[in-house]
Amino acid sequence: MVEHARLICRSDELPESGKGVRFQVERYGRQVPAFVVRYAGQVYAYLNECKHVPVELDWMPGEFFDISHNYLVCATHGAYYSPATGLCLGGPCKGRSLTALAVTEIDGQVYLNEQEIR
Repeated sequence: MVEHARLICRSDELPESGKGVRFQVERYGRQVPAFVVRYAGQVYAYLNECKHVPVELDWMPGEFFDISHNYLVCATHGAYYSPATGLCLGGPCKGRSLTALAVTEIDGQVYLNEQEIR
């Protein structure tokens, strides 16, 4: 296991391009929402905050993907992001990126590397 890692979820809780898992991280001395999803066989985690206006992305808890299951989408603004990079590809914040969090998948578990949170 990675040193300074926190268990987020089991790997089987993250279906390919499906429902994500929400969790909290401490940032700037307060708890902020975050999420992890699986896309193209890899796990990716981001702060749950649109780059246009700081609102949570999911339209229902854990529902981050658009209807095509190819993009993460902000339910409020319609901004859509690459699941693999967090880059906004269209919408009011085009060119900006979600704040990525370091995660790793080991032995059927997904862990957050808490040392890399800024």
